[in-house]
Amino acid sequence: MNASGDDAVVTVPVPPTGLPVANSLATSRPARLLGAIGATARTLVTALFGGIGRAWFFTREVVRATRVVSDWRPHVMEHARVLGVDSLPIGIFLAVFTGIVLALLASYSISDLVPLYFVGTLVQKTVTMELAPVLTGLALAGRVGANIAAQLGTMRVTEQVDALETLAYDPLAYLVVPRVIASTVMFPVVVGAAMLVGLTSGWLASIGLLDLTTPQFLKGVRLFFETFDVRYGLVKSASFGCAVALAGCHAGLATRGGAEGVGRAATRAVVLGAILILVLDAIWALVWLTGKTLTH
Repeated sequence: MNASGDDAVVTVPVPPTGLPVANSLATSRPARLLGAIGATARTLVTALFGGIGRAWFFTREVVRATRVVSDWRPHVMEHARVLGVDSLPIGIFLAVFTGIVLALLASYSISDLVPLYFVGTLVQKTVTMELAPVLTGLALAGRVGANIAAQLGTMRVTEQVDALETLAYDPLAYLVVPRVIASTVMFPVVVGAAMLVGLTSGWLASIGLLDLTTPQFLKGVRLFFETFDVRYGLVKSASFGCAVALAGCHAGLATRGGAEGVGRAATRAVVLGAILILVLDAIWALVWLTGKTLTH
């Protein structure tokens, strides 16, 4: 803009067009997104392998602590009652409805394809090999895992664990080993009861709702029954019990931050226990079921 007289010539700069800036922003957004994804992935991988390392170290120390038999042997029966016997109602309650649903679902799925007595076969296989161990294990992961984590977490934040160390007790032998042994032994007991109840409820649903007679149901149960089915479910449930107890103990002893920390530890124990059950279930299937076929 020009002015006459003594006024100076003033030049107003024209702002540049926004196209180059827009293009640079558009090209930088994918780069920032990829960078954020990469950083998140690195964090997750680091946390995963760090957690696996800590879990391995903790498990190794627990195995070593089993040598101090005088510290853990007097407490095994007490924890077996709390973690196992008191959990029987949960396993039985789940098994009742699981058997009923399986019988109805089997009838719906196969009634037009094969004889109806195959309902007994499907109920027996699914209850003993999969649903009784896994569903009961997931339910007990909530009860047992949270119970252990809350107890040990409270002891940690109130410095009772430190007091045990001061008195020359090994906290792992005194607190962890009896809980792990009790959980490993009692999970198959609860699952075994769930198997029996699940089969019974499936049988009652079959004769009451599907017009299937008792001899027909038993014929289906015996048709492809193998002792391997029960053994597979019980061994799998024992590994579930060990994993749930170890997860609860690890989360409880790592508790920090008072009552809020105890709540976080209980939540972490339940989530980790459930994940470990599903992972172990897949591992057992790969190890024991790959290449195996039914025999008549």
